[in-house]
Amino acid sequence: MNNDFSLKPLQYSSGNLEKETLIQLYKNILKPRLIEEKMLLLLRQGKVSKWFSGIGQEAIAVGVTMALNDDEYILPMHRNLGVFTTRKIPLYRLFAQWQGKMSGFTKGRDRSFHFGTQQYHIVGMISHLGPQLGVADGIALASKLKNKRQVTAVFTGEGGSSEGDFHEALNVASIWQLPVMFCVENNGYGLSTPTNEQYNCVHIADRGIGYGMESHIIDGNNILEVYTKVSEIAESIRNNPHPVLLEFKTFRVRGHEEASGTKYVPQELLDLWTQKDPVENYQKFLIETGVINTVFETDIKNEINLEINEHLDVAIHEEHILCDKTSELNDVFKEFKYQSVKSNSMLKETRFVDAVSEGLKQSLERYDDLIIMGQDIAEYGGVFKITEGFVEQFGKERIRNTPICESAIIETAMGLSIAGMKAVVELQFADFISSGFNPVVNYLAKSYYRWKQNAHVVLRMPCGGDVGAGPFHSQSNEAWFTKTPGLKVVYPAFPFDAKGLLITAINDPNPVLFFEHKALYRSISQEVPADYYTLPFGEASILQTGEDVTIISYGAGVHWVLETLSKHTNISADVIDLRTLQPLDTASIFSSVKKTGKAIVLQEDSLFGGIASDISALITENCFEFLDAPVKRVASLDTPIPFAKSLEDQYLPKARFETELMALLAY
Repeated sequence: MNNDFSLKPLQYSSGNLEKETLIQLYKNILKPRLIEEKMLLLLRQGKVSKWFSGIGQEAIAVGVTMALNDDEYILPMHRNLGVFTTRKIPLYRLFAQWQGKMSGFTKGRDRSFHFGTQQYHIVGMISHLGPQLGVADGIALASKLKNKRQVTAVFTGEGGSSEGDFHEALNVASIWQLPVMFCVENNGYGLSTPTNEQYNCVHIADRGIGYGMESHIIDGNNILEVYTKVSEIAESIRNNPHPVLLEFKTFRVRGHEEASGTKYVPQELLDLWTQKDPVENYQKFLIETGVINTVFETDIKNEINLEINEHLDVAIHEEHILCDKTSELNDVFKEFKYQSVKSNSMLKETRFVDAVSEGLKQSLERYDDLIIMGQDIAEYGGVFKITEGFVEQFGKERIRNTPICESAIIETAMGLSIAGMKAVVELQFADFISSGFNPVVNYLAKSYYRWKQNAHVVLRMPCGGDVGAGPFHSQSNEAWFTKTPGLKVVYPAFPFDAKGLLITAINDPNPVLFFEHKALYRSISQEVPADYYTLPFGEASILQTGEDVTIISYGAGVHWVLETLSKHTNISADVIDLRTLQPLDTASIFSSVKKTGKAIVLQEDSLFGGIASDISALITENCFEFLDAPVKRVASLDTPIPFAKSLEDQYLPKARFETELMALLAY
């Protein structure tokens, strides 16, 4: 638990630092301490709901922030108040954020430091600690691609360093030589768990060896050591992009959050670290060396306290947020003004797989800031050969092979978006998204709603069964994401739709999961325009019209429907290919059902919890008086998808659909 550093007294060396810098360091380290003391008072008064104290760790946040340029991104955590104050964010906005007021950064939608601000180049954390490490990779990648000679600094604790995201992010940064500083605040405990129960190496910095990465151990309570060493390291990264792992030895003298307390910490350890208080010791050093005197000290404290009280008064007297349902719903996605692009080219017979490839290629030609990432997508062309030949045309900087690390690459894509670029990530199989589930549903989906940071990311999802690939390469798992506000879900059935909708997905500034059924890749062809064109989201395709029944499906299910109807030419049916599941074209569904009076929904996904259930509910709620029969759902069995051909045939709903359709028509 860092006992070697707790026993080592603070030794300051001002070196060549000018007096003005020494004083500015003092002002910057004092300010978060005084704010924290005020917050602890307000917490006891019930005016703040929760507080994660960084008392005793201020030197790290302040030193790192002052070592960076104002236009370089920092990704802080709960105990890094000094990042926000050193970047000179108006205090009333911080206070309003913590009180859930409108002038904060999240319109009351999140608390604490769960926010970011492009104005101050700060990207806030989420409670799932790991994702911001990969996001830092993406910001740094953008900096490197644009040759901006900038550093990105990202914080985590020794507890967070046990998460898989930490290891994935360091590995990616090392392989790609990204200009990132990974700042680990080793404060002795992950909540109440001591370090000897968290990892089994002497220093976290030792892990840098395994990643081929430069690493350093820094006394995190020594503001001068933090500032001077980080300044030197940052300059070296700017001149020669590479990642660096920094372990700051420090201690958390208060609880994980105030309700936790510190009873689990031996008193003698607390006493030792209290003697190393970074604010009091630095103040004492400045007075002893004549840089400041007690009068100056008092004046600065009075000045900061006055600012705190004035800004706190503004925040406290701000009205509470008035609820507005329209505003809430409109802020889930960034506004996307769809631009229809019509094709002027000749049509050519095109397979589904080639339509996807063309959509990617023509988007790359149109957008220089578009990056594609995925396993084996470069020289190999991806497992389905969709990006074959792309490296020769666009280069390895834009067509990037990745390690097997879905979380880190999805997070990297988010970082690229923060830095103003676009990203497409190919998941080798849709099944593997489970290894990157957290950043999709908790980071990409929620960032715009929380603090207006969109995720300009497309996740390509080769999916589906009927190919004998078994439980881990065959899932149709779209329902995992249609449930999550903030994600768009596209699932085309034809090459024409696949190309036009993929291009639109790349144009859309919001996160899009683009499902591509593997069984359709080389089995379905269609005349498709050769050049660039778009198709709108939220508009279903009416493939056939009729009077007897409304049939609703998407993906491979559409072809199963058409195959069934080809055997029963007497059935007069509206056939709706949804094309996009989020947004969903409810208008077309309702209009059809009101005409036919009967509806059947076919999905490849297993039955329970699938999107067919929601469509059925929507029809029942909105078209009940027009229905002549219950809405019918047809889906795969509620089992994992099996491998053997006979078992897979039984699992899939192709044969059952015909039976259920006939039963519905006879109702």
